[in-house]
Amino acid sequence: MTTDQKTAPKIQMVDLKTQYEKIKTEVDSAIQQVIENTTFINGPEVKSFQADLEKYLGVKHVIPCANGTDALQIAMMALDLKPGDEVITANFTYVATAEVIALLGLTPVLVDVYPDTFDINIEAIEKAITPKTKAIVPVHLFGQCANMEAIMQLALKHKLYVIEDTAQAIGADFTFRNGETKKAGTIGTVGCTSFFPSKNLGCYGDGGAIYTNDDVLAAKLRMIANHGQSVQYVHDSIGVNSRLDSIQAAILRVKLKHLDEYAAARNKAADYYDKAFANHPNLKTPVRVKNSNHVFHQYTLQLKNVDRSALREFLSANGVPAMIYYPIPLHMQKAYTDARYKAGDFPVTEALCASVISLPMHTELTEDTLSYVTSKVLAFINQ
Repeated sequence: MTTDQKTAPKIQMVDLKTQYEKIKTEVDSAIQQVIENTTFINGPEVKSFQADLEKYLGVKHVIPCANGTDALQIAMMALDLKPGDEVITANFTYVATAEVIALLGLTPVLVDVYPDTFDINIEAIEKAITPKTKAIVPVHLFGQCANMEAIMQLALKHKLYVIEDTAQAIGADFTFRNGETKKAGTIGTVGCTSFFPSKNLGCYGDGGAIYTNDDVLAAKLRMIANHGQSVQYVHDSIGVNSRLDSIQAAILRVKLKHLDEYAAARNKAADYYDKAFANHPNLKTPVRVKNSNHVFHQYTLQLKNVDRSALREFLSANGVPAMIYYPIPLHMQKAYTDARYKAGDFPVTEALCASVISLPMHTELTEDTLSYVTSKVLAFINQ
């Protein structure tokens, strides 16, 4: 097939420029105010953003930090996890989830995920629990919540901490069987998120946050994030230097006002994709679970009997970016080689790594762009 780039709209996986242009006046004013106040570190905008996010999430404490990976590390440090303690998490996730576990000398215990939702497998978690298990790290992958009701029941039964990795699902709601609804990241012992620019709530640099309803834990999290200081120059514990700067907080305050609007735009795009690919024998569209809404950080297809590399090359030649999240399971990464695991031990994760492909997903997708993207995917698959 020949390429069609002359008629292709300019397509990006994430269009931050157009998004910025729509809120330019608000963002520029917020940044200018920080510059004029010269309160670049721990300024009033950080405290205001913290309060705004606490209100939005319905959580008692938000502790801003430098990035999502730091958020996970600080959470584990604050829970006093020790070398040799086992922490269960999903194999199908970005490396940062397991990276922090290993960095702290803890033992990452990987489990498989469900093939339809990509979320951590509850039965696999229960089978992996041993006397050394201290925590579970569910990953709310691609924008919807893992089964937090079942995970919390397991945690209560086995007296385990739950550290929610909600870097891809900020704003998603989980509904319990009794009708109660809570935001992703506010259900477990502690929640962690990233404000990397491409996230649903992204700043213009690095940033992250930690959430909890536990007053004592919140104080400890704040202390660890600030060099282990209880008050200035009084260091009660080993800590780190991890903070969200005032300019990023100012940007995030502006964008937080639009977060639900952004989620709606992402869902509209996902609905278009779903309709275009419905019932195609070679494509499996994302499954939306009943007890969680979806905020579509990514729109990820599973391919059946399709040459993924060739499809991706064809799309690229026609001006359509596509990404593979994630191409290699954690247990097959050199850094995480472990005698406990071998190829074939995680059939669902391994199958997903070989078959998934993510299409452009952001707040600025137009119907013309969506029509072009879907037409190119179908043109390749149906040829």
